[in-house]
Amino acid sequence: MNEAMIENNFTYHAPDSEKQAKYIDIRNTAKTLAYLILNTVPSSREQAVAMTKLEEVVMWANAGIARN
Repeated sequence: MNEAMIENNFTYHAPDSEKQAKYIDIRNTAKTLAYLILNTVPSSREQAVAMTKLEEVVMWANAGIARN
């Protein structure tokens, strides 16, 4: 970590139309997987963890788009 990374990571990055489209694609694909998990994996701690991790995937993918 360096100062440039800190400045970048803790700065708001307003999305342009290209980034917005990428966010939508990621969310829609993740939503499909979320429904598959909901309908395939028995209601359990494992299902909850899978959903949490999927939310993390979306968050980190969106951060990667915003920051780079």
